[in-house]
Amino acid sequence: MSTKYELKNLATGKSTQLDSMSGTIGPDVINISHLTRDMNVFTFDPGFMATASTESKVTYIDGDAGVLLYRGYPVEQLAERSSFLEVANLLINGSLPTKAGLCAFHDSIMRHTMVNEQLLRFFQGFHHDAHPMAMVSAVVASMAAFYHDTTDINNPRHREIFAHRIIAKLPTIAAAAYKHTLGQPFIYPRNDLRYCSTAHGGANEAVLDMLDSIGSVAQIDKFLSKVKDKSDGVRLMGFGHRVYKNFDPRAKIIRGMCYRVLEKLGRTDDPLFDLALKLEEIALKDEYFVSRKLYPNVDFYSGIIYSALGIPRSMFTVMFAIARTAGWVAHWQEMVSDPNMKIGRPRQLYTGPTQRDYQPIEKR
Repeated sequence: MSTKYELKNLATGKSTQLDSMSGTIGPDVINISHLTRDMNVFTFDPGFMATASTESKVTYIDGDAGVLLYRGYPVEQLAERSSFLEVANLLINGSLPTKAGLCAFHDSIMRHTMVNEQLLRFFQGFHHDAHPMAMVSAVVASMAAFYHDTTDINNPRHREIFAHRIIAKLPTIAAAAYKHTLGQPFIYPRNDLRYCSTAHGGANEAVLDMLDSIGSVAQIDKFLSKVKDKSDGVRLMGFGHRVYKNFDPRAKIIRGMCYRVLEKLGRTDDPLFDLALKLEEIALKDEYFVSRKLYPNVDFYSGIIYSALGIPRSMFTVMFAIARTAGWVAHWQEMVSDPNMKIGRPRQLYTGPTQRDYQPIEKR
């Protein structure tokens, strides 16, 4: 039996009852689908801060507690014990695969890593200094023209083929974009190598730019003073998150990975990493940032890893697009297979001019 809520217009006395819906974990939601019909009002929630626009079984996040679950599994366990392709299989299919199932998924991905030669010719139309993400986006969009025989989204087999293709081909397309910026020949994928799990991040390029602007450990206090001065317009990049109001669980994982990568490369004395660690240490002890729950997020460390690996900053967005593809595909498959799916038509609070008559140009 769902809980009933009542919404009442205090001016007119008119009211309506709203049903609540419960998930397996997390807050209940209030069903407002009949609100406009009953009360002739819309809800106003910029950024969907308190609105669930869909039902999903893929990912659960509790930002206040710092919890992230993929199909119910804590991200910490998956990062420590699993592989990228196993997690991709989990996200898409809903459960951890058997050994035979994982082998079949792996073989399918590896069979799709090559891209059509004519598709690669698209890169010849881009200038050498075009942003890699712009090139990758354009080439991915063109895939529909090459694989149009399997684009029926209502066909489960077509959706599966698309999912495997995009996961397999995106690293190849990303590598081609990088080679194009260098003016070098494309290198074909080697299927004897493992599918490397890339680090996710969105503002990691901005984090490195921030560290460069700070310059040295001696300048940290001066920089943080500017951050606290709202009139200065200086932001502390890589700290805080719109969803994670506690320590980002992914940041804990990638922080340890950052140490491992730098140690493996013999760069534990990297001045950029030393600066980042000192900035982290000082910020986490500063009441100004602690009281605002501004903890390091995944972007803070991923940029350092990419930089240590020699990946140029212009490729950062492309790299995390590779990592995100499995999740995008999983959510897309869930959405299009939902019998209750509707085209998204968000409403608005209109604040423009009221209706007015057109005036001839001579009268304006």
